[in-house]
Amino acid sequence: MSVFSRFAWIKRNHILSLRGKNFLQAPWAGGIVLVVCVVVAMLLANLPATTGIYHSLLHMDLGIYLKSHSGNPILFPEGMTVEKFINDGLMVIFFFTVGLEIRREISHGQLSTPKKAALPIIAALGGMLVPAIIFASFNYGTEVANGWGIPTATDIAFAIGIMSLLGDRVPISLKVFLTALAVADDLGAIFVIALFYGETPNMMLLCIALIIMVGIYIMRRMGEFRMMAYLIPAAVVWVLFYYSGVHATISGVAMAMLIPTKPRYSRSYYLHKADVIESDIVKSAECHDAEEAEEKFRYNLQRMRQISNGAEGMSHRLEHELMPYVNFLIMPIFALANAGVHIDSVEYFNIFEYSPELGSIGMGIFFGLVFGKPIGISLFSYIAVKLGLAEKPAGATWLMLIAVACLGGIGFTMSIFVDNLAFDAATHIEYINKGKIAILMASTTAAILGALFIIYEARQLKKYQKK
Repeated sequence: MSVFSRFAWIKRNHILSLRGKNFLQAPWAGGIVLVVCVVVAMLLANLPATTGIYHSLLHMDLGIYLKSHSGNPILFPEGMTVEKFINDGLMVIFFFTVGLEIRREISHGQLSTPKKAALPIIAALGGMLVPAIIFASFNYGTEVANGWGIPTATDIAFAIGIMSLLGDRVPISLKVFLTALAVADDLGAIFVIALFYGETPNMMLLCIALIIMVGIYIMRRMGEFRMMAYLIPAAVVWVLFYYSGVHATISGVAMAMLIPTKPRYSRSYYLHKADVIESDIVKSAECHDAEEAEEKFRYNLQRMRQISNGAEGMSHRLEHELMPYVNFLIMPIFALANAGVHIDSVEYFNIFEYSPELGSIGMGIFFGLVFGKPIGISLFSYIAVKLGLAEKPAGATWLMLIAVACLGGIGFTMSIFVDNLAFDAATHIEYINKGKIAILMASTTAAILGALFIIYEARQLKKYQKK
């Protein structure tokens, strides 16, 4: 087989592989999978045949039993159940990819300059403050007041997925705006979790973790490009954060900020080496010994793979490699473990119930997400533009911006995550479950309203353009 025939075979099989992965590569695919997992979780939690198994599995101990000095076995990590492993372990990888996204946007994306970052950051700030105020207005001074952070988050996967389904109805500038806003919103949510939803920290363990992170930073500055030199310390930092009282998922974001963005090889070096390897591949095709030619071809492909990896920043490479696992494995598992609310009665769906003593967690979350998010995003954007602090997205009307801002009310993943942190599951599981129901109802409403508003505004703009 000639080198050109070999390349054609690889290309043909690559195209077939891509066709098989079309669904996985679609921007809306992650959202569809999450919706399916929510439905499955609700069924598992409520069908008589599965509810006991479902909850028993989530609360099953997961870890290594070690013998203590007294001879009694202890679980390491302490208190690790299947549910806790998902929320404090697997979700670290989710937050790690979020950190990589934030790092990319800050390095050379929509948050890389003050001019680019101004509008999405200010809009994200409004999209967090207004929902928190709305929640507090319903629940100030009650037992559920600590849940103010629940409606402040936006689920980037769902929001972008719905925008992609709407096609060219949304101007590209607004797609970029919502993406950057969601990244800034994630950064804000991380600060909220770190500052308000952690325990009193063990300063000794936290200092050890910080010393390791300083060492990693110095190692990066010295030009270390081996991936394992970063991932192994990241696991150690996670354990230290887990026992320090600071929520373990924050370690994922912190470590993501330390991953090198600069590639090992420069562009000119890569192009030179690629030419040399390509030349070697052509020469290997001229070899008369078929077995030797095949061996040389595989060797040169490996060289090309190594040089290509070295020409891409580790941060970008990790983000690209982890994203499919996050979207189609970790987040679906999180949804399966956390969206399964056991419904004892239809009262669970009465999220608009209110009492002066208990407030209304349902109303705080629902109105915070469905109305607080678009109001906060749109109002703060308008003020920023009028004050000259930022520029309105090119080719976008204010009504279309408001329509897109409605999608910011899709909380889901982050909101459920904060809901789990806001209340003690041992004493207030009913608050957590009511919060989850309100999040699901609010996110669904925000998605439908946002999509309908965008479709309506797009049609109005087309009518206006025809005139």
